[in-house]
Amino acid sequence: MHYLLVFIGAGLGGMARYATGHLMLRYGATAAFPFSTFLVNITGSLLMGVIAGFFATRGDFSSGWKVFFTTGLMGGFTTFSAFSLETILLLERGHYGIAALYAGLSVVLGAAALAAGLFMMRMV
Repeated sequence: MHYLLVFIGAGLGGMARYATGHLMLRYGATAAFPFSTFLVNITGSLLMGVIAGFFATRGDFSSGWKVFFTTGLMGGFTTFSAFSLETILLLERGHYGIAALYAGLSVVLGAAALAAGLFMMRMV
């Protein structure tokens, strides 16, 4: 059942991401700066904080609702929100070095992996 909830949430989150990008371009965003992705990442991180905080402080909710909103809806909207949540949780637990390593490696290796994938496909 959890897989279905994640699937539905991810579909809704993906549609919200697409709609955000479409609206940004329609109302004047340019390709000079990736405003849509930036907005989605920051908004998604804020919403993930609200959702995680709600579940942590407002009583007992089923794991189904938690995965629908976090893994599904927010994961479909932006995985950056999960990255942000995991980084903050590491910091809150006092794992400062691991948090810095996780954040730094995620950004640097993620960009490097994308560049490698583009390079490989351009060679074919």
